[in-house]
Amino acid sequence: MNTAERRGEILKILHNADAPVAARELAGKFGVSRQVIVQDLAVIRASTPGILSTTKGYVIQQDSSCSREFKVRHSQDKAAEELNLIVDCGGHVKNISISHRVYGRVSAEMDIRSRQDVSEFVQALQNSRSTVLSNATSGYHYHLVEAASEERLELIEEQLKKAGFLAPLQPWEQSTGKGNIKVLQYRKFSRRSCELKKNRMYVFWHMLTRDRKFWK
Repeated sequence: MNTAERRGEILKILHNADAPVAARELAGKFGVSRQVIVQDLAVIRASTPGILSTTKGYVIQQDSSCSREFKVRHSQDKAAEELNLIVDCGGHVKNISISHRVYGRVSAEMDIRSRQDVSEFVQALQNSRSTVLSNATSGYHYHLVEAASEERLELIEEQLKKAGFLAPLQPWEQSTGKGNIKVLQYRKFSRRSCELKKNRMYVFWHMLTRDRKFWK
């Protein structure tokens, strides 16, 4: 198997994976070093939008899903309850962010998909004696959440509100700023966006598999 063929197989594996794939795992499968796989993925990512590098490995961002950002507030001891509520409703917590008065918008990847992920996240906090990012903003923070449908996102919002986690948006958070998406507009068009993403998925995949010259 030459380099181009290996990179093509790596892309197939990422597309079919239900969870992040570690470079170490790919190295073992193809009988090469981890560094070779990292170099392969660097080339693939240069010509393939949507491949994310997480602490658990590489994953392709699925365009067939819908996403929404929720503003919430709670103390650190409620973090597991909030995250479990989201994943139990079919949500994938992609990141956490805060709006700090001095530092501005600060974000961190999370990639929480299941109760097991929640448990590992909480354990990591405890083992490192760290605090959650939202402690810097009195518990206020945002989560970008993906789900299979707009209805799932509505359910997540309903359950967050019922549990007392959902926080009201301030007027300045609903206005359009440079580089930001207006929250009200985002929700208004999110359903249409989901439909467009699903229709676009086939075209995107066809272009990726056709242009193998970029992988050489």
